[in-house]
Amino acid sequence: MTRPIRIAMVGDYNPAFAAHTTADASLAHVAEALGVTIESDWVATASIPTDPVAAAKALAGWDGLWISAGSPYASRDGALAAIRVARERGKPMVAT
Repeated sequence: MTRPIRIAMVGDYNPAFAAHTTADASLAHVAEALGVTIESDWVATASIPTDPVAAAKALAGWDGLWISAGSPYASRDGALAAIRVARERGKPMVAT
């Protein structure tokens, strides 16, 4: 059995925002269609360090990043740090 694909959902989860509640369901549909296991965790923007090395370490446990909808973020700098990690470290990323 292969290990699960781990996705960090970068954003400030709000259960009243439909784009947030449907994101997890979207990943479940993708996993089923591809026959893989996907695990996702919401990562608050304020928890992502702005220092590039620290941000890369903070996001190292995930295989890819999904920058969620829902601006304004609690930490715009945290969201941008995550995007920078993806761009500079070759980590797959999608943004909505």
